[in-house]
Amino acid sequence: MKRITVIALGLGLITALISGCASSGVRNPSGIPVTELKADERGYVSGTGIESQDIVAVSDKMARGVLGVPEIAGAKAIPRIALLPVENQTAFPINKEIFLEEIMANLNEKATGKVRFLARERMADLEKEREAKRAGTVTSTTDPTLNQFKGADYFLTGTLIGQTTTSSAGRSDYILYSFKLIDPNTSEIIWQGSHRVKKQGQTDAVYR
Repeated sequence: MKRITVIALGLGLITALISGCASSGVRNPSGIPVTELKADERGYVSGTGIESQDIVAVSDKMARGVLGVPEIAGAKAIPRIALLPVENQTAFPINKEIFLEEIMANLNEKATGKVRFLARERMADLEKEREAKRAGTVTSTTDPTLNQFKGADYFLTGTLIGQTTTSSAGRSDYILYSFKLIDPNTSEIIWQGSHRVKKQGQTDAVYR
């Protein structure tokens, strides 16, 4: 009888340990658990500023606008585009380059062979690699003496402009997203695209 009791207690202890291990892990003690959303969806955490859905909408619209430019659509050779910094004139802090990265990714993914972008932000690494090839330190599939960095046919840049209104009723933010394609040889703006968003709310979110 004692032996049966000991076995039963042992089985109970093992069951408890297994159950404890199975239920261990990170849990949200209270509130709403983490929810995965699509980048173009508005979540329950939002404000009147620049949100992910705005970035997706603006970038997609600008990419389609660039492809529709006659100088791009009807080019005999593939146009090469260099990116210039985006100017943020809104009250909201944001990584400004995310817009250009999104536009570039859209064009590279959906319009292969229509345009090409120049990696100007990597010039130091590119110079180092070219010199290594010329010195014979590393091999090259082409003649390193003939290699030259491509010049830009166009510059792509943008400006974010905001207007804020606050009162006892809440806050209203209007943001203009404006992007331009510039010919560096003539300084002509050959294309400009814009997107406008206005939001109102009683409280505003904190942007970082």
